[in-house]
Amino acid sequence: MSETPARFSDVRALIFDLDGTLIDSKLDLALAVNAALEEMGRTSLPHETIFSYVGQGALNLVARALGEGATEAECQRGLEFFIKYYSVHKLDHTSVYPGVRETLDTLKGMPMAILTNKPVGASRGIVEGLGLTGHFQFIYGGNSFERKKPDPMGVETILREFGASPEQVLFVGDSEIDVLTARNAGTWVCGVTYGFGSHLLAEYPPDLLVDNLTELLPHLSGNPIGKRS
Repeated sequence: MSETPARFSDVRALIFDLDGTLIDSKLDLALAVNAALEEMGRTSLPHETIFSYVGQGALNLVARALGEGATEAECQRGLEFFIKYYSVHKLDHTSVYPGVRETLDTLKGMPMAILTNKPVGASRGIVEGLGLTGHFQFIYGGNSFERKKPDPMGVETILREFGASPEQVLFVGDSEIDVLTARNAGTWVCGVTYGFGSHLLAEYPPDLLVDNLTELLPHLSGNPIGKRS
């Protein structure tokens, strides 16, 4: 990596994407989507196809799986079944990526939050089920705000809650949605090469690119800011 640690020396807080960044949830998502398709009498899709739809929220995921001809009512019905099914099966196969626990443990004391386009209820349930809750001051999902990523609304809220300026925050994600979110909010952005959307990071280059989250640690030499009361 050509970046030097000094480049991110002002970073005092971190915001993480969830799916494809902290957790490998792709199989549970694919199985839930195909369960919804089966419920609606549709043909199941290859898992790889479904993986490519992840990142822009549950409604978009279901709508893309149903196809262009799906009506709004069909999308809503599919979404309701998907959420019901996924809420039960969200931890069947989902796991934390290698290096994530070690990195979060090492960064203990630094303000950290999660901002994902996954529904917030499922997000918090997964984070709790995997034993990661204690690392994050805030967990926000795709239904936490009026607008989802890449709109900067969620990041701007977290900045206010951390009492941080954009240059003091590093957003960590796996897709072009995360890069655009960080750019729109004015924060730094780190991309991970192992996630669902990493194939597009060449078109949307982040400030830093890592193959394992532990590679982020040498770049965070600053002291964490305190949470604003």
